[in-house]
Amino acid sequence: MELIRLHHAYGKYLGEEVHAFALKHGIRPDFVASHGHTIFHQPDKHISLQLGHGAYIAAHAKLPVVSDFRTLDIALGGQGAPLVPIGDELLFGEYDYCINLGGIANVSYTQNGRRLAFDICACNMLLNTLANSVGSAYDHNGELARGGLLQPKLLQQLNAPAYFATPAPKSLGKEWVLEHSLAALRASEASVPDKLHTTCHHIAAQLKRALPQLHAGRHRVLLTGGGAFNLFLVQLLQEYLGEQYQVEVPEPEVVSFKEALIFAFLGVLRWRGAHNCLRSVTGASQDNIGGSIYLC
Repeated sequence: MELIRLHHAYGKYLGEEVHAFALKHGIRPDFVASHGHTIFHQPDKHISLQLGHGAYIAAHAKLPVVSDFRTLDIALGGQGAPLVPIGDELLFGEYDYCINLGGIANVSYTQNGRRLAFDICACNMLLNTLANSVGSAYDHNGELARGGLLQPKLLQQLNAPAYFATPAPKSLGKEWVLEHSLAALRASEASVPDKLHTTCHHIAAQLKRALPQLHAGRHRVLLTGGGAFNLFLVQLLQEYLGEQYQVEVPEPEVVSFKEALIFAFLGVLRWRGAHNCLRSVTGASQDNIGGSIYLC
């Protein structure tokens, strides 16, 4: 009961915020595309819930809404994630790899004419939790991590879960991160800077492991998401990947808002009745047109 109430209340809040923004700027959007806030994601159990009911957003924004992008794909046997790759392919196709360093790091790329994508490992879920434990919202520029020392045993534990060797399609949720990565960090007696330093090595190592050689010559790697502001992590990643890869961090607006931009694009595809979710990425039985539409 409380979860349903919150689902509706958060949708109302989002709708009110959109309505206030539109009035302030004198605009009337064609529709709102809302991803919502993921609180459960266990596709193997056919569970994925993004908080913020589309009907309540529509009612209070006074605009049409496209939401609930994942459920159809999961019903078709897919992971319901990641959803961004079709946007990576159509909007950022000049890059060989698109990596998002968000709460969870993920990658997408085209190989043999097929777009592939998957979650790699936890990223800011780990780094921010550690920074929070010493009173910081995040590790600014990765300065705390840079001052730490590598803990080989902890690194081995972070790299140990079978997930990392499992072939795609695959995706991660908060539940997995709590049970594995965060559990290993909490059990360690290392200092917070040492944990941050070691975690950055873990992330860089898993990113390297995830990127196949696609062609001869240098590969362009686009980094976005909050982790792209972590200068120590970006430096480590370039060192792990070597000279065959050119790691590029774009302007801050793209770093911070690329996923929001692509979800708006997914909404456009849904509005047009075009495929916005790829079976090559999620493992579903077919490409599909995900998203519920609420008209107001």
